[in-house]
Formats: sequence, structure tokens, C-alpha cells
Amino acid sequence: MASPEPAVRRRKPEAKDSSASETEQQPPLKRVQTLSSSESEFTSKKTSQPVKKPKSKKKKSKDDVDEYDTANIALDALRVISFLFLASCGLSYLVSNGETFFWGMSNPPKYLTKAYYKELLQGPIYLTPAELSLYDGTNPDLPIYLAINWTIYDVSSNRRTYGPGGSYHYFAGCDAARAYVTGCFAEDRSPDMRGVEEMYLPLDDPAVDKHFSRAELKEMKKKEREEALKKVHDGLKHWVDFFAKSDKYRKVGYVKMPKGWPGTEPRRPLCEAAAKGRKVRKIPGQKDE
Repeated sequence: MASPEPAVRRRKPEAKDSSASETEQQPPLKRVQTLSSSESEFTSKKTSQPVKKPKSKKKKSKDDVDEYDTANIALDALRVISFLFLASCGLSYLVSNGETFFWGMSNPPKYLTKAYYKELLQGPIYLTPAELSLYDGTNPDLPIYLAINWTIYDVSSNRRTYGPGGSYHYFAGCDAARAYVTGCFAEDRSPDMRGVEEMYLPLDDPAVDKHFSRAELKEMKKKEREEALKKVHDGLKHWVDFFAKSDKYRKVGYVKMPKGWPGTEPRRPLCEAAAKGRKVRKIPGQKDE
């Protein structure tokens, strides 16, 4: 009888450590520093407590603040008012040429009057000769206007001169450009300048004119008229510039003349005072008397 095969003892496979396998499967963890119990407790308290803001300075009470602000505001206001008052006095003294410290000027510059700024806002006015005549100073509620070369000026600042009874009252309420040249204030209250040059022309005298040939006399009369017209122009320009450049009188507008003027009016004769100034021509070689 055959002997039985020896029994082979099989070795059981070793059981893998489950914890080790799990460790191998999981990714490596970062090294965490182990804190002591006291440090852990301190850290938890620190993170749990809210961040405290720096303490501000002790605020003053509302009453103290109000009292402090009121006192400072009053002091600053007093300083500003004092400065403005002194500056106003000094400026008034300079503008008035030493007349006053308080702006009480008898004839203030036009830029210190209400009418000046009113004119800037409203623009120039346009008046007919009839409308302009209302501003001759007889109505104290209206300003005094005069015109020269169709330009109107306000001369209310000098009522003593241009108002009723004044030496230049003839110029108020009208355009008396002709009178500025002829000197006939009452007769020539008109802007019509036709024929004014005759006051500078010599009189024709046959006894004198016979000393000149016809050609010489024609050329002489031409030059005489040119010179006379220039004198009229220069004489009127002097007064036009006087009012245009004046700080006392301001321009307010213009005169509206009728259509077709001056052809619609008869030609004015030379006034008596201007005509008396005319003289005859000089005979060649004659000396002045």
C-alpha cells in the first residue's frame, strides 16, 4: 500500500495592513506644527475676538464745541468786516482824489453809477428828435441828454451847466452839432452841417477879384473850400472827442433821424454871428492890417 503523500502545509497570505494601504492611497499631508494647549487656547481667543480700532481722543461735549465755534466764527467775521471797511475807505479816497473816505462824491465816475450798469445790460437807446427833446432837464424825474453828431450822452451829473438856467442849456434835449462850430447856441440847435463851411470862406469882392485871372480865382476858391471844410470837421471833432472820452458823461444811444434827412428840411442860412467873421480876399502883395 502506497504511503500517503505528505501533507503540505500551505502558508496563509499575510493580511495587508488596512491603515498602511489607506496611507499609501492618500496624498501626503503637510507637516503641521503641533501647538501646546496654552498656545492653542491663546490662538483661539485671538482669532475669535474682533479687531479693536485705535481709541480716538476724547470728544468734547456738544455745548463746548458750539461755544468754541461760535466764538471763532464771530471773531473771523469781525476781522473780515474790519478789513473790508478799511479797504473801502482807502479805495474811496483814491478814486475821489482825496475828496471823501465814504464814497460821497459830488461827481462820481460813470462806472460807479447804477445807470452805467443798467446801460450795459439794456444796450443803447434810440430816440427821435422829438423824444430827445423830453430830456432837456425841465423834468427833474428824467435824466438830461444831449446829442452831438447823432450820438446821445447823459450829462445829468452836471445839471448846473446843462439844466434850466445853465450856460449850456441850449445843448440839452437836442443834437446841436451845428452850434458847436458856429457858436450860435440859440439859432443853430440842429445837426444839419450844410453851409457851415461858409463861415471860413472869404467874401467875394469884384474890386479884389479883378486882380486874379479866371483860372486863378477858380483854383483859389477850390482850395479855400477844402480848407474851410477841414476847419469845420476839426471843430466838430474836437467836441465829439470831448464827450466820447469824458469820464463824467456816458454814451447812452443814438438819434433816429427821419428818412431822407436832411434833404427833407430847408438849408439853413449862416447865423449872424458866424457871418460877421467873414472877410474879403486879400489883394496879392497886400499886407495884413
